[in-house]
Amino acid sequence: MILIADGGSTKCDWILLNKKGEQVFQTRTKGLNPAVFPEAMLEQRIEENPELFEVRDQIERVHFFGAGCGTEIPRQLLTDIIANFFTNASEVMVKEDMVAAAYAATTEPGIVCILGTGSNSCYFDGKDVHMAVESLGYILMDEASGNYFGKRLLRDYYYKRMPPDIAAKFEVDFNLNSDEIKKNLYKKENPNTYLASFAEFIFTNERNGYFYKLVHEGIKEFMHTRVLSFKQAQTVPIHFIGSIAYFSQDIIRAVAQPYNLEIGNIIRRPIDALIEHYRKNVLNN
Repeated sequence: MILIADGGSTKCDWILLNKKGEQVFQTRTKGLNPAVFPEAMLEQRIEENPELFEVRDQIERVHFFGAGCGTEIPRQLLTDIIANFFTNASEVMVKEDMVAAAYAATTEPGIVCILGTGSNSCYFDGKDVHMAVESLGYILMDEASGNYFGKRLLRDYYYKRMPPDIAAKFEVDFNLNSDEIKKNLYKKENPNTYLASFAEFIFTNERNGYFYKLVHEGIKEFMHTRVLSFKQAQTVPIHFIGSIAYFSQDIIRAVAQPYNLEIGNIIRRPIDALIEHYRKNVLNN
């Protein structure tokens, strides 16, 4: 049996397929970003899942696609953790989440973008992914991601740039005490996930001018830094993966129009499309 995982900083989806491509089960753990979380936490998050623990000795192959797996040191860390848990697996493959996003989005050449807790992009030539810029993570990059919008909301609230009625609702929904915010950002683990938790506020409230402008600015910045940096941008479709992209489809199309960019597929959860890729291209070969 093959266990396939698609993971970010917030959550990780796991699907177990038998040799016929039939789904045995689907489960979810907390995020498993090895560039952000310490080794002990990564181990704990896998071990505490009862479905994974029950079948750990039956797994033959593990293919993991995740945020933070684009460079050798964190990728090897997670590979070792998974191999030590699934001791009978003859193959443990760990690749960056951009690879899974590309497989889920298209079989043809295109630019594939992730807009979730974090953000990233690649050029997919139909077989392999090619990066234009190496990601430096949520502090320096991650334009239009959940943590990007979380930072924007907090700054706007404290600088009093947020409209009063929206600020009042923001106060009800979140603990905005400055000491609490600083504790989560500078003393607790997972500040990127904490920041991204604020972004839900944008998409669970009625769309208005303030929210539209906020998201439009973020998407436009992402287009400049992460899409137009590819020379193929105006000759191939631009695909998007992730919840931020899914709830911002109209703005993505509006931002793309002046640049004559063709917007392709926009997929909220790539795991389902990734499974179809495995059934067609991996398990039958």
